[in-house]
Amino acid sequence: MKILKVSTPFITSPLTYMCNKSLLSCIFPSRLKFSEVKPLHKKGDKTDITNFRPISLLTSFSKILEKVVYTWLYQHIKQNNILATEQYSFRNNSSTEKASFTILNEILLALNHKLAVGGISCDLEKAFDSVNHDILLCKCEFYGFRGKTNTPLRSYLSDRYYDIILW
Repeated sequence: MKILKVSTPFITSPLTYMCNKSLLSCIFPSRLKFSEVKPLHKKGDKTDITNFRPISLLTSFSKILEKVVYTWLYQHIKQNNILATEQYSFRNNSSTEKASFTILNEILLALNHKLAVGGISCDLEKAFDSVNHDILLCKCEFYGFRGKTNTPLRSYLSDRYYDIILW
């Protein structure tokens, strides 16, 4: 990435062309679908494989195109007011601290007004380890990503390939 950042003045035009060509043709280039998968230790005993999660290391150009697609998707989501205000992840100026503060504030307000307070806590630690792409694409269609808008997403998610790097 350092080389790309230093080369920015010289590669901006071809990179912009590549990103625009990819989006207009609705095809995510197959060479950018490659990743190296490495195990990342999360917690606990390092001899227990369930204490690791896979991370995908993508090529620099793939990261750039993904950022372009993310910006495009997020703009649609923001313009159409799709995300609920209670959605904290994957948003600018949002964090787990803000989510914790909000829920704690709501509980304290309810208690101050002598209201009963109940709650359900869920462990979402591994919620995104396996996302069903068909369900994700159906949800995208539901939220307005149809036809030429949905095709690049479908292209991005299909036919991905990887090498598994073990320690």
